[in-house]
Amino acid sequence: MMAVDLTPPFQKLSDSSQRRTPLRLKIVLHLARLSVPLSLCQLQCVCAQEKVLRPRRRKRRHRKNALLLRRKKMTVKTMTPKSPRRGERRRKSQMSWPLRSQTGKPADLQKLILDHYSGKRSVIEMEELKLPDSCFLTSNDLTHSLSSYLKEICPKWAKAQKQHTVKKSLALLIVCSSALRAIELIKQLTTFKGEAKVVKLFAKHIKVEEQVKLLEKSVTHIGVGTPGRIKALIEKDGLSLQALRFLVLDWNWRDQKQRRMVDVPEVKGDLVKLLETGIIKCCQEGAVKLGLF
Repeated sequence: MMAVDLTPPFQKLSDSSQRRTPLRLKIVLHLARLSVPLSLCQLQCVCAQEKVLRPRRRKRRHRKNALLLRRKKMTVKTMTPKSPRRGERRRKSQMSWPLRSQTGKPADLQKLILDHYSGKRSVIEMEELKLPDSCFLTSNDLTHSLSSYLKEICPKWAKAQKQHTVKKSLALLIVCSSALRAIELIKQLTTFKGEAKVVKLFAKHIKVEEQVKLLEKSVTHIGVGTPGRIKALIEKDGLSLQALRFLVLDWNWRDQKQRRMVDVPEVKGDLVKLLETGIIKCCQEGAVKLGLF
């Protein structure tokens, strides 16, 4: 029996001819070269060898289509927001309430005192805590700096400064929420204070005894501090309300969390207690004027 060479023809051809000649033509050339009749089984074997050994053609995309696909991917990435990963919670916004454009009014302070003591005091005691409307000065409309506001409510400050000669007392008291805010306000007093002496009344790095000695040593005109430390000084007889003429509350300023002085529970409680130590009584007598900055 005659031996049949079943090696596929594209193995003997060059690479260039292999790429150009299609599959059917290769099979026909192979059969013509053999010049012997092939059975169906042999023909299937040849076709199978041709299919297995046939090189795969790589799909070529047009450059324009590739660029369009890239642009699409970039737009989808930029437009769609990133979804949180598993185990991660979405951060809540720091501002849980809308900013109030309204400035502080005397009615707000009255309401603050009444709400704080509601249910804790009798009706007669609540009436004693009411502040008369005559003790309030004009409130800040958010257009003033501290110096310009003090010039408006204290037009005769130079005269009041000269008349103030009492130790352990202040002519002007400014109450704010924190020590950092107190330092900022002291810097803003440069154009208003003139030759007046300013004292820091907060608890950060300063002991109560040191502040008592400082108030006893010389005459001070302006005090800037927190309600907790000012209340402690009054209780220890380190600070007197005898010569106090003006009390300014830093009402409208907000911190990084958009909280005012009265929005912080600790500061709000200290402020109400400070007013009850004797300031409300002085306001009712007309000795002290109160302003909301």
